[in-house]
Amino acid sequence: MNSFNRVLILGTGPATIQLAVTLTNKLNCPVGIAGRESVRSESFFAALKESDHRVRVHIQNEKHGQMQGECAIEHVYRGYGTITGEWDTLIMAVTADAYVAVLKQIDVELLQQVKCIVLLSPTFGSNALIRHFMRDIQPAVELISFSTYFGATRWAGDRPSDQVITTAVKKKVFVGSTHGRSPAVVLLGELCDKLGTTLEAMQSPMAAESRNISLFVHPPLFMNEFSLGAVFGEAHAKKYVYKMFPEGPITQSLIRDMLEAWKEMMSMLDRLGIERINLLKFMTDDNYPVRPESLSRHDIDNFMQLEAIHQEYLVYVRYTSLLIDPFSEPDRNGRYFDFSAVPIRQIFVDKEGYWDIPRMPKEDYYRTKIIQGLARYLGLSSPTIDKFIATYEGSLERASLALRGQKVSDAFAVHRFEDDLKMICSEIETRKQPIGGT
Repeated sequence: MNSFNRVLILGTGPATIQLAVTLTNKLNCPVGIAGRESVRSESFFAALKESDHRVRVHIQNEKHGQMQGECAIEHVYRGYGTITGEWDTLIMAVTADAYVAVLKQIDVELLQQVKCIVLLSPTFGSNALIRHFMRDIQPAVELISFSTYFGATRWAGDRPSDQVITTAVKKKVFVGSTHGRSPAVVLLGELCDKLGTTLEAMQSPMAAESRNISLFVHPPLFMNEFSLGAVFGEAHAKKYVYKMFPEGPITQSLIRDMLEAWKEMMSMLDRLGIERINLLKFMTDDNYPVRPESLSRHDIDNFMQLEAIHQEYLVYVRYTSLLIDPFSEPDRNGRYFDFSAVPIRQIFVDKEGYWDIPRMPKEDYYRTKIIQGLARYLGLSSPTIDKFIATYEGSLERASLALRGQKVSDAFAVHRFEDDLKMICSEIETRKQPIGGT
């Protein structure tokens, strides 16, 4: 039975519109959109009302022509508690830390009819979390985890609306389902193929969730004193995520921390029965390639067997090779595109008047905290991951003190995410075999 007869997308971000256009035009299925009511989402809902529920995707590069188009949204729900009708598939296009909070707002009888839930941008353990939540509601539901969203999509203007621009499409993403290589997974693979990306099916949802490069690079890049000083407004000049010190955070010690945290994560994968990841190969083959003159194929393929200092050297070379886009065309002065000039965003006042923390590192805090909790549950040492968390939480406490008396979002609080961790660990505990097994 086709799980994609009627699809409801949960979330009001740019990816939601891209998904709606893709599913409507490629699979010819009715699509609905639901989101929470807030000051931020007001312009989104107002734009949909003005356009009579029609949305449009533009593209930046002509080679991504399969991504563009427009469609009509069958139903729009302002508030998750207002959702009605029968929906075969729910696509979670909200941040991973909001999954349970969103599902709790949806009518239980509606959830009992759902055949499939797709997690678009989960973190490590998200599928186990939702599996535990749905156990007493709809235990037969298929839960599918992507490693990450397959594109890069932003609003066409400076505020949420009915139009977006997709600027890039990932060449490969990973997927894992509680139902193995199900008809839904096959269908999603065929869909991604039409869009110009490869969807590689993994042996389990958690294996797919482990194939997200952000898990490995964001904590060391953001959870250090240099980057957090820029995030919380202590730096006097603009700083950049992927540049070398002093323009950015990348130093010899940061690369060492990145590799130590990767090794801690690999120990977790070992314990869970999930195949290890060649970090350098993952960085270059599945994410951003560099020229062979910078990194040889031999070094990339044999990275796992090299000594630690050699591994650190190669990852450092990888980042220096991407200071510019090595495949861009130089201008008349020989300058290549400044690929690494991604500014570190500062804390800001949101549309509801609260101080808030940018998505990076706010989302990375949840991801890393869940990984830390899983390490403890598995009885593994994670000193580098612990250091990232301690550094970040120290910055949170200082920032909260500095903003005392002002309105601040919940992101400024130190969290333990105990409820999510208990559900994830309980789900792992109840399985008869390692969660990475077939």
